[in-house]
This record gives sequence, structure tokens and C-alpha cells, in this order.
Amino acid sequence: MKFPLSWLKDHLETDADAQTIAAKLTAIGLEVETVEDAGVRVKDFVVAYVISADKHPNADRLHLCSVDAGGKEPVQVVCGAPNARAGIKVVFAKPGTVIPVSGEALKVGTIRGVESRGMMCSGRELLISDDHDGIIELAADAVVGAPAATALGLTDPVIDISITPNRGDCTSVWGVARDLAAAGLGKLKTPKVEKVDGKFPSPKTISLHFNSKSACPLFAGRVIRNVKNGPSPAWAQERLKAIGLRPINALVDVTNLISHDRGRPLHVFDADKLNGNVQARFAQDGEKLLALDGKTYTLDGEMCVIADDTAAQSIAGVMGGEDTGSTETTTNVFVESAWFEPVSVAATGRKLQITSDARYRFERGVDPEFVVPGLELATKLILEWCGGEPSDIVVVGEVPAWKREIAFPAGTVERIGGLKVEKERIVEILNHLGFGVSEAGDALKVVPPSWRSDIDGAADLVEEVVRIYGLEHVPSVPMERPHAIARPVLTSSQKRRRLIRRALASRGFNEAVTYSFIPRAHASLFGGGDDVRQLENPIAAEMDALRPSPLPSLLAAAARNQARGFTDLQLFEIGAAFQSGVPGGQQTIAAGIRVGSGVRSWTKAAHPADAFDVKADVLASLEVAMGSPMMAPIKATAPAWYHPGRSGTLALGPKVLAVFGELHPKIVAAFDLTGPVAAFELILDAIPESKTKKTSFSPSPYQAVERDFAFVVNSSVSADDVVKAAKTAERALIESVAVFDVYEGKGVPEGRKSLAITVRLQPKDKTLTDAEIESVGQKIVASVAKATGGTLRS
Repeated sequence: MKFPLSWLKDHLETDADAQTIAAKLTAIGLEVETVEDAGVRVKDFVVAYVISADKHPNADRLHLCSVDAGGKEPVQVVCGAPNARAGIKVVFAKPGTVIPVSGEALKVGTIRGVESRGMMCSGRELLISDDHDGIIELAADAVVGAPAATALGLTDPVIDISITPNRGDCTSVWGVARDLAAAGLGKLKTPKVEKVDGKFPSPKTISLHFNSKSACPLFAGRVIRNVKNGPSPAWAQERLKAIGLRPINALVDVTNLISHDRGRPLHVFDADKLNGNVQARFAQDGEKLLALDGKTYTLDGEMCVIADDTAAQSIAGVMGGEDTGSTETTTNVFVESAWFEPVSVAATGRKLQITSDARYRFERGVDPEFVVPGLELATKLILEWCGGEPSDIVVVGEVPAWKREIAFPAGTVERIGGLKVEKERIVEILNHLGFGVSEAGDALKVVPPSWRSDIDGAADLVEEVVRIYGLEHVPSVPMERPHAIARPVLTSSQKRRRLIRRALASRGFNEAVTYSFIPRAHASLFGGGDDVRQLENPIAAEMDALRPSPLPSLLAAAARNQARGFTDLQLFEIGAAFQSGVPGGQQTIAAGIRVGSGVRSWTKAAHPADAFDVKADVLASLEVAMGSPMMAPIKATAPAWYHPGRSGTLALGPKVLAVFGELHPKIVAAFDLTGPVAAFELILDAIPESKTKKTSFSPSPYQAVERDFAFVVNSSVSADDVVKAAKTAERALIESVAVFDVYEGKGVPEGRKSLAITVRLQPKDKTLTDAEIESVGQKIVASVAKATGGTLRS
């Protein structure tokens, strides 16, 4: 919520500047997001007077000006603005002044052979408007040499605060001022709202039509006739512009002003456009309404509307209707002030996807006791700005029950908040915030004010006292710890995630954190997109499905990066994948993608991402997760979104641990990526718990022996089959087997291939003799021949 400092000081008597107020607001829980002070940007600019503006000797469209900027001598300036002329006062920048639009310091320059020692500025160059057709012309009474910020009226900083959903009372300047006054930063000085007597009975009656639960417990209104609608006063327009609102006309500006000033949304109907009387009711299913934003909305029976005798004319608490809105030709108006149920307003706004200032306030809670005073205040302003004659106020319903008593022992502040505050100070703070406080034995009896619907119990009162007294007074106390060593707080699953996260980061990956909701079209590419994983109430239209894998989210992130010139990427995420939309249908997956050729480096050659890269990523992750290298077999199969023949699956029996490989070209094309793209999915829930106990490692003192073998096998035989057969030949001696060459070509029969492996023999109790080594070699040859039909290559 935004407000200028001058607006705040209408309600708060204080000498504090914007920065002091901003610091106090954040300290009491109203976090300041920005303090916009346009005056700071133009602090080095001054008011200058144009003494003369002659034609430039070497250019038809330039002027050679003599300018008095408050110095001893006039300054020569070359200016191309069409309105540059003698006798006007302008905003002047001396050499060395930083120009806001460019961020660069102004230098003495030569333009068409003539020296220019300054600059007369436009609104765009100062970033205070979009006007760049000419230089700014200041008022005739502006003081030459004085700061231009004063002459421009840029001495009113605008503060923007973040309002939490429970603080509906601070969606008004009045509410913010009340909090600051309670915190000791001034005195609240808001005048009491005076009653405006009606001159005639209201020709419009009001009624409530709800069968059971009412979405509008209280409704007030009055007719004001013979108004003359037009522009609102300049001061009101400036305030609305300062907070980002566009002044429309006096009648509309009154409602916007009171909404932000007092947190009381209102609506003004053109009374002559209302057919009959006014009522609050639920909409009919399928009923349509053209709203003030120019869109037609289809309503349902759970949405509250304000209607006349023929149709709905306003979406209650959300937005008014176009057909009965006030215009410059409006002469008779009906002013509505009502209290709508916050839940009803919030639900309607979400269904219709309408965000408005009225909804923002109603769904956070509007003061139910200010319905009629808000109407009186609006009447007063309308009469002042537009004239007219008011009717009597008509009211239906009753103020919703809000009074409640909370038993509050004074010691609760210290027990819950850790802050010792004197009882008298507690009472003082609560009184300043509008709470009623009385003695009730050893405890206090506290009645929250009507505007604090968020206060339910003693803990809420503690929060109020502590934030106003000052969180900086809460002492830092070490946590008590038992003498025994605390047990580890991380579960084995959490430890595993941490290890995998670090392993992937060490391999050059960047971690991404993305939504679990993706477009249905993306989900369908990865085996999802069915009805059971479709969201009924998505947070956005393009995020309507639960993702079956983190890969679509990562690919979308990669596409956004590539669109911005980052072509080589390594991204990973550890997150949820949904096999269904019910509890238990969720897996935790560590997924990663490699896009492009990787980061270029002089230490190694770059190459396009392939299946072997992501296979190494998977094995490295499994090794750190299990504490030892993974020996599970790898099969040349993978889901349909992977490239056939360039992908694989790592499994222990029927349990799949991971899939990896290059992605299918159609997947890469669907995300508009420049490929190839290699990816992996590691199913963390499927990784078995490591049951091996940590033991000290003692290397064998005996010499290891390595032998190479080249087998000719059928082309259909996998390297894994050969490796497994070689390992089983002599388990006690064979430490490792690895493939180092595959050859198909001259010297090898068609339909067959040469596959070379290296075998490392590691004796444990003695050095191997040549005969023993030869015996193991024969066993390896025999084992491979039996398993694959392979023969030694000659």
C-alpha cells in the first residue's frame, strides 16, 4: 500500500522524516518495500531564468540561450527545445550534474561549433514524466538558484508498505498513522466524522435477499441529487496519482480517496440508471455483468451482487458495473456503503480473477462500525466538490457481532514474548491501539476494537505489545541444551538429498527450485496430463496440472535461459513427481539436464551433452547416496521421452533406480530448445538403504596385475554382458573390469564387433605367478565364451 508523507501527516502530528518513519514502520511489523523520493533524483538541479534565446549561428533548429542560474555571470547554453524562449524559468543542470534518464554526469560540450555549459531539462530527462517535446516551464514566482525540487513540488516522498493478510486495519493511511502514534512517533489527529443531515426521504430503498447465510449483513446508502460532476480538486488528483491511481471524475475520486484514507470501500451509482430500488442478493447462475474494467463476467449463485429490480449492477465488494457507473453527465447518485463477508468477497474475486482495491480491503476485513461514518464522509466530500442535496440515510441489516473479551494476565507477555514489560506500559500500548482494557482480578480484560478482527486470543495481544514496545528489546538468550549429546536431527532421506545436492553442484550443476504445477500440454509429454492429475483451482491458467517429473519444469527454465542468450546449461532439481493426484502417489526425484556443450575451458575440450555425461552424473549421485559405487545393471531401455538407443535404465531387479540419456528430439522441439539435451531422473525413494558398516580400508601389499582381452562377439551382445561374464570368472582375484574399446570394421566379420576389456587382478595373500595369471586368463575367456559366444580376437 502506498501513501505520500504529506497524506500520512494529515492524520499524524510528527516532525519525523520519511526515512525515520520507514524504519519505525518496519520495526512494528509494517514492512516498508520502497521509499520513492523523486526530489532526491533532482537534488542537484536548480531554477534558472532564460535571459535571451537567440538563433544558433550554425543551426536552424537550435537556440543559443543566456541563462541566469543564480551565479555571478549568465551561462551560455545551446538548446533544441521548441519552447525555449526568453522570459521563462526552467530546470537547469550545471556541468557535473547526473542526468536521471541516462545516469551520466553532464559535461561541457560543443554543439555545432558553439560551447554549451549546461542543460535545460524536460520531464522525461528528470524521470518525472514522459514529456520530452519541450523543456519544463516553471511558475513565474520560482526563485532563481533555488532547488528545482521545491519548484516542481517533488518534496513529498511516497512510502510503499507490505500488508500481511491479517492487517486489514492498515489498508488505510489512518490505520498506519494509528500504529505509528502507538509506537510513539507522533500524535493521532484524525478529526471526527460529522453527520450530514438529509434534506428529503431517500427515493431509493434498500433490501437484503438471502435465504440462509448472509454475505451482506449491513447495507447503508443515500441519494444525492442535483450534483455537478467534473474533475476533483487538484490536491486530491495529486494524491491519487502519487499512489498510482488515475483520477477519473469527482464522484469516483471521492470513493478512491476514502478507500485509501480510511480503508472504507464505497461505490457511487448513477441513480437515474437504476431501475427501481436497490438490493443485495446472491447472483443467479449464469447471470452476466459488464464491469467497470470493460469485461463481461458470468456469475454463479454463490456470488453476492448489488442489484436493482431488473439485474445485477455491481459485484459486491469487488467491482462496480459499467451500466450504472457515474459519468460527467451524472446529476443524481446513489452512494452505497456496505459490509460484506470477507470469505465471500475473496471467493468471488478468485473465481472471477478480479483484483481490485475494494476486494483487497474487504477480504482482509473492513471495520463494520465505519459503514455509516464512511457514507457520511463521502457525502461531505461530494457536497463540497459537486454540490447537490443529500437524502436521509437508509440502513438495512445490523452491524455484525464483533465484540469479544480476552482474559490477559500481564505476565503472558514475558511468558510468550520473552520480554518483561510493566503492566502500566502494556495497558498504555493497548489503549493507544484502540483496545479497551480493564482490570479483572490478577488479569486484564481486553476488548479488541472493531477494526481488529484478527485478534482472537492472548497470543495475539502479546504480539501487539511486543511489536509496539520494540523487538529490539527482546533479549538474546542461548537455548538450553541437555548435557547429553543431541541426536542427529536429519533423517537418512534428508542426508541423502544433501549429499546428492552437493555432488551435482560439484559437477557443475546449478540447482533450480520450480513449481510442481505445469501446463497440461507439457505434462502429457512425460506420461502425465490425465484427469487425475488435473488441478480444479490452479494458481494460473498455464499451471493446471501436477507434474509427472521435474524434467518439464527444468526444460521450461532452460528455454527461458536460452531465449536470453544462455545456451549452455546444467540444471538440477530435487522435488516431487506425481504418479496420481491422491496421497501416496508422489515420488521424490533428483532430476537434471545438460543443454549444449557445457562451459568452454582451456583445460578440456567441449562436446555436446550425451548419454554418457548424464550416466556419470547418476553414478556419482548414487555413489555418494549409498557410500559406495553402485553395481546395478544398466539396460538400454527408457521411457518414451528419451531418445531410443541413446538412453538407459539402472535397476535392481524390478525396482528402477534411475533413467538417463538424451531426450527425444520431439521433446526438445516442444520446448523450443536448441539441442541436444541430455537428462536424468534419479528416484530417491527407490535407493536402498546402505547396510554396509564403515570399516577401515587396508590396501593389499601385493602387486596388482592388469590384462587386456579383445573378444569378437555378435553386434547384439551388450558390453555389460561381457563385463559381467568376465567378473564371474574368478571373483576372489578380479577387482575390476572395464571396457576400453569397441570396433566394427575391417578384419571383423559383418554382424559382429570387437569389444576390448581390461581386467585388474588383485591378490590378497601372495604375489601371483605367471601360471596363476595364465589360469585366470583362460577362465575369463571361457566364461565370456559361455555367456556370449565370444572368441578372442586374433
